[in-house]
Amino acid sequence: MNKIALENVRKQFDSKVAVAGVSFDVPQGKVFGLLGPNGAGKTTLIRMILDIIKPDSGTILYNGRQLTSEDKDRITYLPEERGLYKKERVRDLLAYFAQLKGMSALEARRRTALYLAKLEMSDALDRKVEELSKGNQQKIQIAAALVSDPEVIVLDEPFVGLDPLNLRLSKGILSEERKAGKTILLSTHQMNQVEELCDSLFMLNQGVRVLYGAVSEIMDRYSEPALLLECSPIPEEMPETDRIVRDGMTQKVYPKPGVSHTAVLKALIDRGVQIDSLQKATTPLEEIFIRVVRESRKEAQS
Repeated sequence: MNKIALENVRKQFDSKVAVAGVSFDVPQGKVFGLLGPNGAGKTTLIRMILDIIKPDSGTILYNGRQLTSEDKDRITYLPEERGLYKKERVRDLLAYFAQLKGMSALEARRRTALYLAKLEMSDALDRKVEELSKGNQQKIQIAAALVSDPEVIVLDEPFVGLDPLNLRLSKGILSEERKAGKTILLSTHQMNQVEELCDSLFMLNQGVRVLYGAVSEIMDRYSEPALLLECSPIPEEMPETDRIVRDGMTQKVYPKPGVSHTAVLKALIDRGVQIDSLQKATTPLEEIFIRVVRESRKEAQS
């Protein structure tokens, strides 16, 4: 089931087309990446999904129908810019955000304590936001997006300012939310986080779709048909291989056209090659992002 569906959505500001006929589906219970370079139209798309602004044309559906005011209480948004009331105590702030979404005061206090414990910030309950470090303020922003028990969580650069320990902690909590059936829309420039967290993605440039699909399928599509192996020396001439690139203990093996990876591995084993590790050669998503954006800009200029 698709939690959110966009069909031919368009938005223009004066003479600037921000979003040009975009369509995609955000499946329920999945993490969906919304990507693009600066000025691509991501923020405009997010604001239309949240019903902050209306599209000029096209349709945005929530659970297969038009978004209602009740639906809005089931969606939370963590913006890139911090939007916390710095003079407020953390416990009051988070409970306030939860109650804005219709949660009872008792449940709001319970969930506030729960998420601060998950984020290892229980000692910050009675502290004012302005007393916290920037990294800990970002963790409070994450808690604010989750405390109301939303169905849909929209996150814009949620990991900015987090050290490696708190980054891992925050990603673990988001994985828990996904396992609980929550739908997460993640907008970020950190491609390694998209690789790790997202099931599928939509990339736009200058308001136009340039890439859409499952993350694993996109990476396979743009990656070389090669195997990376840590192994004993491979014979120079093998009829199953097109070429072999050696880099210390790591060897990249390119099969000949029509030869499967399984056939290459069998041939190596038959020749007595000792294989310690192997994996498919994959192109990092960051490299794919750069390549696709550059190609789309060339097409737009031609």
